[in-house]
Amino acid sequence: MADSALTQTFTLNNGVTIPKLALGTWLIEGQQATDAVKAALAIGYRHIDTAEAYGNEAEVGRGVRESGVDRAEVFVTTKLAAECKDYDSAAAAIEESLRKLDLGYIDMMIIHSPQPWSVVNKSSDRYEKGNVEAYRALEDAYKAGKIRAIGVSNFTAHDIDNILANCTVTPAVNQVLAHITNTPWDVIDYCKKQGILVEAYSPIAHGVVLGNPQITSMAQRYGVSPAQLCIRYDLQLGLLPLPKTANPDHMRTNAQVDFEISDEDMEALKGMEHIKDYGDQSFWPVYGGRI
Repeated sequence: MADSALTQTFTLNNGVTIPKLALGTWLIEGQQATDAVKAALAIGYRHIDTAEAYGNEAEVGRGVRESGVDRAEVFVTTKLAAECKDYDSAAAAIEESLRKLDLGYIDMMIIHSPQPWSVVNKSSDRYEKGNVEAYRALEDAYKAGKIRAIGVSNFTAHDIDNILANCTVTPAVNQVLAHITNTPWDVIDYCKKQGILVEAYSPIAHGVVLGNPQITSMAQRYGVSPAQLCIRYDLQLGLLPLPKTANPDHMRTNAQVDFEISDEDMEALKGMEHIKDYGDQSFWPVYGGRI
């Protein structure tokens, strides 16, 4: 396979390599999740992202096993449930993810949120002690060889400082919402200084930005789709995008991002007006909602 977004890698702070583009599997369930993973791996993806909270770990694992691709070639990330804020529940959840995925080991596991989802955007409590306890469980699984890399998601600089001050393994990644019209510069800059790779979920803003006239106009100039422009934007920022789709055609086009956005256009994209809301998806905590 020629050098492309599907074959390029980042090197994490522990020396483990991770493919630069992943298939996200949020809201993909049952057989559809298995089929999506198999399709992605057939196309050339080698990085699959799931989570306990997605309810599809077993199906994702089955997709990897049935794909015919060597297990060692596939990087699988899952996430520790945001509700696990003590060592014992976190340790049990890690074992459950290992069992459900049934892949022998997990390439990376990260804390899904510093706060339980039920209090996100409702409380100022950052659950410092609980996050340290949960991360300690990840550290122990990492040191035991059950997980190749560990990290966090939706963490602020304060949340990561808490981990760095009280734990021994620096997070390999911080997975955050990052796309054109919503790029968290402070967190990105902080993580880069700490040697933490930033992964970008919802790089296409759950589809909300695809109708943005500035984005569609620029995409036309490059001869690409708005989605491709969005994914390329994250890549050029040094982020790892995780576009979610169950559609093999979208998987293919999402990976065809080997063009270069000019410096001038990157500055224009960086300076675009902040997204006002995520439409009918705004109820999700990650988009500012409450549950």
